[in-house]
Amino acid sequence: MKKREKSAKATNKKGGLKASSQKMKARLLKSYYGNPTKDMKLIAITGTTGKTTVAHFVHEILRATGEQVAVLASDQSFKMGVLHKFLSDAWKAGANYVIVTVPAEGLRDNVFYGLPVHVAAMTNFVTAGLTDMTPEEYIDDEKTLFDMNPDIVVLNHDDINYDAFAEFKGTLNTISFGTTGSDVKILNSKLYSKGTEATMSINSEIETVASFIPGEITVSYMAAAVAIGVALGIKTEKILDGIANYET
Repeated sequence: MKKREKSAKATNKKGGLKASSQKMKARLLKSYYGNPTKDMKLIAITGTTGKTTVAHFVHEILRATGEQVAVLASDQSFKMGVLHKFLSDAWKAGANYVIVTVPAEGLRDNVFYGLPVHVAAMTNFVTAGLTDMTPEEYIDDEKTLFDMNPDIVVLNHDDINYDAFAEFKGTLNTISFGTTGSDVKILNSKLYSKGTEATMSINSEIETVASFIPGEITVSYMAAAVAIGVALGIKTEKILDGIANYET
């Protein structure tokens, strides 16, 4: 028993040292690249599935409004240096919005430490998609993002673990999407071999949202992108245009 306690203490100490090292690295990289996020709005999209699809939907929505936007989207985690260089390159290219997918592993490793988050959005929490962590560990890592005081929080009201994240609120706005009890409400859907169509309540109006991406799960991803667009104050027609414009 004593050996186990000693081992646990050693692990915690090592983890603490790693976290401190990562935070120091983040501060150095932020300074080295001139803190580009001060002039851009960061949209962070997390969840076990759909991060990349939602990121590209939102990218096209913002492009439809004429915004200059850059996207770094991957289902895999990336190194802190890659993230900060991307932010610097996006700033140099004149972007005023940057969209980044946020794996739980990256949050655990403090890859996003010190960055101002304008929108924090969660697609879903599918435990079957977890590989090297328990559901409890995943939730703890994800909460790191919502603890960063984002201006806007977007949550999936249909997710079975919604209650675990419902306590988090954006400093400016909090919005949800789903089939029940949500701000962006999915009313019904139609699936085709080469696309997906859904009827949703958006800003109290009934609208048809369509995408060239097939599959029932796409309905939820479209709703997530719509919710982000609504939270950003984008006109509905531009939201619909952006989603329709994205092709894999």
